[in-house]
Amino acid sequence: MSLQVEKLTQNMAKLTIEVSAAQLEEAIEKAYQKNKGKISVPGFRKGKVPRAMIEKMYGKEIFYEDAANELIPDAYEKALDECTEEIVSSPKIEVTQIEAGQPFIFTAEVALKPEVKLGKYKGVKVEAGDMTVSEEELEAAINKEREANARNIVVDDRPVKMGDMTVINFEGFVDEVAFEGGKGESYPLTIGSGQFIPGFEEQLVGAVIGVETEVKVTFPAEYQAEELAGKDAIFKCTVLEIKEKELPEADDEFAGEVSEFDTMAEYKADLMEKLSKDKQKASEEAKEDAVIEAIIADASMEIPPAMVETQQKQMIDEFAQRMQMQGLSMEQYFQFTGSDYQKFMEQIKPQAENRIKSRLVLEAVVAAEQITVNDEEYDAELAKMAEAYKMEVDQIKERMGEQGAKQIKTDLAVQKAMKLVVDEAKEA
Repeated sequence: MSLQVEKLTQNMAKLTIEVSAAQLEEAIEKAYQKNKGKISVPGFRKGKVPRAMIEKMYGKEIFYEDAANELIPDAYEKALDECTEEIVSSPKIEVTQIEAGQPFIFTAEVALKPEVKLGKYKGVKVEAGDMTVSEEELEAAINKEREANARNIVVDDRPVKMGDMTVINFEGFVDEVAFEGGKGESYPLTIGSGQFIPGFEEQLVGAVIGVETEVKVTFPAEYQAEELAGKDAIFKCTVLEIKEKELPEADDEFAGEVSEFDTMAEYKADLMEKLSKDKQKASEEAKEDAVIEAIIADASMEIPPAMVETQQKQMIDEFAQRMQMQGLSMEQYFQFTGSDYQKFMEQIKPQAENRIKSRLVLEAVVAAEQITVNDEEYDAELAKMAEAYKMEVDQIKERMGEQGAKQIKTDLAVQKAMKLVVDEAKEA
């Protein structure tokens, strides 16, 4: 295998990778062996047709695609090992020569890690975070706990009011004609939840159980069902059931039920301590973000679009895994949110760009400050990983290999760089 690297604009490069004619021949023969049982030629049993006969009937190119797919992954991996440039994107592959008896040649267009020119990164000024917990915030936390422990009480002696949990029947009409998808029976609806189109839920305030109520709405111009977009509609609704939340009193009995304390005073003191810790953590995270934002603003770098695209796809993969843990596929998520893959890609693009820039400036700080990771720090990190995954340290080392070990050391160095710039930051 041979490799040529041609640098392009915007921190892109084209790798030209050549594989010997002998290796191509091996791959073509492998493709023939794999596919010969699927190919029919008159006068021959399936699987017994000579390769030359197949190539004569269907053309020599019949096995080229499978041969290329066989060769490219391994050849590209070897090219990465040989290449001295740091590649930061998935490759865009193009086959430029494939012919029996000739070398196999393909190109891979990739993004290269951009150079970062740091500006000021020590002593950057950021706003001091407010870490005090107000009485209003304490009361809000208590009320949230009261909401979580509320009882749902059936109501039958008054009309619907905002915040009620109702069960309704409804049917929608446009120009006095019922439209598809506009009917629901025994449908649970919390008034004020914003579940229905604007104006719908508010008009149910004052409705009485068992009495039909007309709700007049106009569908948004950008409504997902095009045949209803911008149309006036009337929904005939009947409330079947009303429930309201009954919050427990904020007293000693409540404190005993939701905590390990016997009195409300003790519960409040403990809650205040927890809120203070949460606010301190949030303030520290906000400071880190502000420091990195300031360093990025004073640095210069040219991010190749392919690098951003690779980061976007990685973020979507991470998001898909989290959705899967909740029992949702990405197709279901897109259906529920009215989005699609391309819209989601565009939505997360700013976040992807920021994630890349943050990492690049911190790696630049690592280089500028000559930050290193010693064996003790590395071993301590492996021990933490082993404990988290319930594995032996040797198992962790074996699984991650040389490349994984390098990545962990880089991550630890970046963490040290983050600590350095945050510790050096000053309050504005």
